[in-house]
Amino acid sequence: MVKEKYTRFERARIVGARALQIAMGAPVLVDDDGRLDPLGVAIAELKAEIIPITVKRKKS
Repeated sequence: MVKEKYTRFERARIVGARALQIAMGAPVLVDDDGRLDPLGVAIAELKAEIIPITVKRKKS
């Protein structure tokens, strides 16, 4: 599988959307390691590449 490179705008949108999901009670996919804030957990999931969000881009 090819590692997808996200733009800074895509990363911001993905992390924000996932943090909102976590805040609303979605299951956390990484060990929390004492992190209590949803934003920190979402960033950890993105770094671990296990975030359950996909990006659809227009073909140019």
